[in-house]
Amino acid sequence: QLAEQQKMTESSLGRFRGVYLTPALHSLKQPLVKSGREKDVDSTQKKRRAFLHDFCKKYNSRRKLQSHLLHLVSRIYVEDKHKVLYCEVPKAGCSNWKRVLMVLNGLATSAHNISHDDVHYGKHLRTLDSYDPKGISRRLDTYTKIIFVRDPMERLVSAFRDKFEHPNSYYHPVFGKAIIKKYRHNPNEEALKTGSGVKFKEFIQYLLDSHRPVGMDIHWEQVSKLCYPCLISYDFIGKFETLEEDANSFLQLVGAPAELKFPTFKDRHSSDERTSTEVVRQYLKELSKEERQLTYNFYYLDYLMFNYTSP
Repeated sequence: QLAEQQKMTESSLGRFRGVYLTPALHSLKQPLVKSGREKDVDSTQKKRRAFLHDFCKKYNSRRKLQSHLLHLVSRIYVEDKHKVLYCEVPKAGCSNWKRVLMVLNGLATSAHNISHDDVHYGKHLRTLDSYDPKGISRRLDTYTKIIFVRDPMERLVSAFRDKFEHPNSYYHPVFGKAIIKKYRHNPNEEALKTGSGVKFKEFIQYLLDSHRPVGMDIHWEQVSKLCYPCLISYDFIGKFETLEEDANSFLQLVGAPAELKFPTFKDRHSSDERTSTEVVRQYLKELSKEERQLTYNFYYLDYLMFNYTSP
């Protein structure tokens, strides 16, 4: 079993070999005289960056990646005024981060007045791939790069609950219908017609299927494939588990207005219980032992990179 796990690990990590790893670890710009809190933030960030750096160093060579630059930065949002690059990880506070970026950019006066549709469909923020290669490189070299991550199983269950347990005009007809058709025994006509009512076990069967009837989606894609943390040297690694504290520390570090605080409201389905460790445990009970192991294996790199404990 250990031999199989090692083989799986080496296979998963193989795609990172032969890429460029930024050798230097640097601190964020901070005052010369630091308060205790600032020292704590700096210490936490150094540890997180060092942990990720050591992981990437172990599995990378120093050869620079020459292609696919636009693909690598397609999930990175740009805020030019405070020189911030934010890589979007869905289900890890991304909606409220986009609201904050809009306020920082002068596009809104308050994060609380921006609707969900404006955040995700308003096209108010530019992504890094919309710039020319020179503009991309300059921003990558000089802007403060930030990523927020979340326990992979919590993020997965949160995505499933959001997209499949509530009415959804995109995920039900596109993903739901295909999932029910392929993985449900004797589905009824209504389920095949609407794509509603996907079960968590069926969703996991789709996720683990190398011949998926529909492609992947950013809401359950691995962070290693969304933000390429071994190719892009992030200055600040925040965690959803300490979201408010980390986010407000970051805003202070980049010189955001003192009155701007990271919003704490739930973007949608506010009456639902938040996806917690206990909620995740209930969903994982629906899976076989093998399915749980394979799901963990699917997110193995994310667990490893960001020092999350296996469930």
